[in-house]
Amino acid sequence: MANRAPASYNRVSWAYDFFLWPFEKLVLGKWRKRFAGMAAGSVLEVGVGTGKNLPYYSKSAKVTGIDISRGMLDKAIKRSKMQGIGCSLLLMDAGDMKLKSSSFDCVACMFVLCSVPDPVKALQEMARVCKPDGKIIMLEHVLSSNRLIALWQKIHNPIARWLFGDNINRDTNGNIRKAGLKIVLEENLALKDVFKLVVCSPNKKRG
Repeated sequence: MANRAPASYNRVSWAYDFFLWPFEKLVLGKWRKRFAGMAAGSVLEVGVGTGKNLPYYSKSAKVTGIDISRGMLDKAIKRSKMQGIGCSLLLMDAGDMKLKSSSFDCVACMFVLCSVPDPVKALQEMARVCKPDGKIIMLEHVLSSNRLIALWQKIHNPIARWLFGDNINRDTNGNIRKAGLKIVLEENLALKDVFKLVVCSPNKKRG
């Protein structure tokens, strides 16, 4: 299946932050602070988007951000320069990272696993570039265990995919298990268990 996400996000990148503004004020700002505050050391943010998380990372963190959308990445570069945020921002595919194995203390992604064509492969890549004693932090919207909410998600998924290349009915916990990661923290944030914060260990075998 072709990955429509780059074209979709390039198309909406000019107004992406405007569309999210109400949610930013209501919950996203608080969530970003918690999400980024858990990261330290050398940090890789997968799917950095327009760089909205960048101001929330510790000033001592060494942050690298990647995104597959040039339009979104250009916004992140502009934001980092305007706010004086030191970071490295690269155009890159989450499923095929051109980065060294075991090179980051922390790998973070927010609302990314819904849009990548192969979430299991992306998770395996995150585990590969994460140090054995590092952590992978995810803030995602996932398929609910509530039958009515899950039915709504499945009915509306074609619309979300058409607009943004975004899936709202992915079994993220199942994908985490398939990728071989170990969940060490799981917290429901909103809409019962739709919005979720998950922290994983890369679960690498030590020789």
